[in-house]
Amino acid sequence: MVIRVFIASSSGFVAIKKKQQDVVRFLEANKIEFEEVDITMSEEQRQWMYKNIPPEKKPAQGNPLPPQIFNGDRYCGHVKILPTGRNSPPNGSSLARPISSSHPRFGH
Repeated sequence: MVIRVFIASSSGFVAIKKKQQDVVRFLEANKIEFEEVDITMSEEQRQWMYKNIPPEKKPAQGNPLPPQIFNGDRYCGHVKILPTGRNSPPNGSSLARPISSSHPRFGH
């Protein structure tokens, strides 16, 4: 199964963009294969994401915001970013560590 990270490439929210970048960097740094799914480019993918997030994991109001992570069709969670010094990129900037409901390795 492939890890799918649902993102919004045209999000106007800096916090969402940062979380998306942090997730992608984490997966790349840890050599975890993944596919980015841009929900701003496909209404079908957006609806799939909304439909496949368990009701108890959805926000009380509004729609779930990206990034959202799935392992195949199985929902792994949204992302909370915790700064760590581990797996820092070569430029010395801190890499955030995504935590999901099935971490480590998003259900692997």
